Amino acid sequence: MSAHVGLPGDCVRPPMPTIVVASTNPVKVRAAARGLRKMFTGQEFTIIPVAADSGVPDQPMSDAQTLSGALNRAQHARALVPEADYWVGIEGGIEAFGAELAAFAWVAVVCSLHGTTGKARSATFFLPPAVSAHLREGKELGAADDLVFGRSNSKQENGAVGLLTGNVLDREGLYEQAVILACVPFKNAALYRHQT
Repeated sequence: MSAHVGLPGDCVRPPMPTIVVASTNPVKVRAAARGLRKMFTGQEFTIIPVAADSGVPDQPMSDAQTLSGALNRAQHARALVPEADYWVGIEGGIEAFGAELAAFAWVAVVCSLHGTTGKARSATFFLPPAVSAHLREGKELGAADDLVFGRSNSKQENGAVGLLTGNVLDREGLYEQAVILACVPFKNAALYRHQT
């Protein structure tokens, strides 16, 4: 999948930076493309999706584990396509708050020229008990959603957030905002120059 958007400032390697998305899941690829397009209007870039390992369980069950998954995906994508300019890792996760489980995602964007990794966490929402019960049994959120809602492969469609909001906000939109926020250091390069 390719998109024509780009990034301004001292991170741009003319004429068209390459963005590697550390997933072949179309929801994650579209979220990365849409987030970058909104953050860097009028520029061009090429997006390459690759399968990249998260280094964490298939269903991360803590905030720290989920962030590690996003960072690992971005770094593994960098190892797979080292000549790119940016590598984007997106990892969905779960965190327990007492008896309740909350869902969210972390996004990590690594920039080859800037020397900074942009990071952002998505909005958080609480899961219904029926979904949480399947997660506590060891299922991934997508599989739990499919069982509870009678769906198939919802993790490559609207996801739990789309099912629960009636698509007012879907998984792609949830990730998109975090992609935008993870790119803040690249849009404000002078302010983030010494951050790692």
